[in-house]
Amino acid sequence: MKIRTFAAIDVGSYELGIKIFEFSGKDSIREIDHVTRRLDLGADTFAMGKISNEKMDELCRTLKDFSEIMRTYRVEDYKAYGTSAIRETENSTIVQDQIAQRTGIQVDILSNSEQRFLDYKSVASKGESFRKVIEEKTAILDIGGGSIQVSLFENDKLVSTQNLRLGVLRIQDYLTRFSAKQFQTESLIREIAMARLDTYGKLYLKDVQIKNLIIIDDYISPWAVRRRWKNGGKAFLEAEDFNAFYELLQTKSPEWIAASMEIAEEKYPLVFISAVLIQCIGELMGARRIWVPGVTLCDGIAYEYAEKMKMFQGEHDFEEDIIASAFNISKRYMGSRKRSEALENITMAIFDSMKKMHGLGKRERLYLRLAAILHDCGKYISLVNTGEASFQIIMSTEIIGLSHQEREIVANVVRFNHSRFVYDVQRVGTQSLDRDAFLTVAKLTAILRLATGLDRSHRQKLKGLKASCRDSQLVITVDTQEDITLEKGFVKGNGELFKEVFSVEPVLKQRKVF
Repeated sequence: MKIRTFAAIDVGSYELGIKIFEFSGKDSIREIDHVTRRLDLGADTFAMGKISNEKMDELCRTLKDFSEIMRTYRVEDYKAYGTSAIRETENSTIVQDQIAQRTGIQVDILSNSEQRFLDYKSVASKGESFRKVIEEKTAILDIGGGSIQVSLFENDKLVSTQNLRLGVLRIQDYLTRFSAKQFQTESLIREIAMARLDTYGKLYLKDVQIKNLIIIDDYISPWAVRRRWKNGGKAFLEAEDFNAFYELLQTKSPEWIAASMEIAEEKYPLVFISAVLIQCIGELMGARRIWVPGVTLCDGIAYEYAEKMKMFQGEHDFEEDIIASAFNISKRYMGSRKRSEALENITMAIFDSMKKMHGLGKRERLYLRLAAILHDCGKYISLVNTGEASFQIIMSTEIIGLSHQEREIVANVVRFNHSRFVYDVQRVGTQSLDRDAFLTVAKLTAILRLATGLDRSHRQKLKGLKASCRDSQLVITVDTQEDITLEKGFVKGNGELFKEVFSVEPVLKQRKVF
């Protein structure tokens, strides 16, 4: 079996990292080197909105060094991603171009939901340990420089995920601007954090008792991993263990803490901020155990690359997490699960019967499932302007695992399911739809509109629905004894866009069951 060498590069807010991996055979990923360089890009971005020329020069020098590391290991492929420090710069496109021109490395920018999804996959790369943990009520706390992501799991399913602007570097910037004294630091961090966390708790933690807290960060994690090896591989920190560590952070000098944790003294303030955030969230959730797997974004990048290249088959179904997240959004806005599931089944039957005609793939099938689940979330706000209200809800709500453009595709499919379709992409008012994405919106909207007509009564009359393409018709056959005059009428009206997009006429046929 040929060994493939791959490099994952993380252009983070506080440091840059590269990991070299070997893929040797199915389901075999081995880390062979890990190099990090401290570069505080976030301090510039979060304070000024741009990366200074000095930091830009240092960034390019470091990436050139990473390029030499890749050459030494004869790396066959790589992926390099920038996170919040680059994502939130005012001139991110120029930054990307400068990096490419000066280093030869193409750095793509991850949206927050994409970044957190890769972090989530990095934890999932731990296999059996991860699966056992999320069988119980568990929260993943992903602490970054610009924000934190809190994701709740129960019975191996993602229940909710929410981003909060409580990143370590962002909080450090507040403390610097406020000229906070050392004795004030903890109370200020707690005030900043709890102002957001109190609201989060009321919305997402009603009657919820979290047992396990999984930590992903660049501050506490390296110490926790070293501690685990010294203590014979104990995977979990009990709440009491963390509380004892937290007390040391409060009572010992920064010099003592830095020496004890084997970190640079200048990193101590970030470790302290991360620890306070963990303490606040742990107390809010009542968590009893803490697991720090010691993974980084690079592990998630490698995991996803191996999946795409079919060199690795993970056991966890990430697509179902995205679907579960959509159902929870629908529930929040009083959507009917029964109606959503019925509409989802109809859209999937139509989509699957037309593979040769629409030319869309597995990812677009996921967009359609999400649009069916979220099809009427806007009714919570307006029964008249449901399409526009739904669009605003979806665009304002992160769906972990989707990029901004993907979320925009889903939002527009739902919007045009309720309102007149706009043919000119420039008039849609979207930010990131190109020609191909706009065509995807048109095709998925046509399918969703047809499916909506087939369940116009919301009574799920159409049992045993089957769809098949015959010449220039899509024949939809159903088994039912009920009167489907209403459905036939709406199929004719809602099928106009479908016929226009696919040059196929939908026909509803009833096979009565006696």
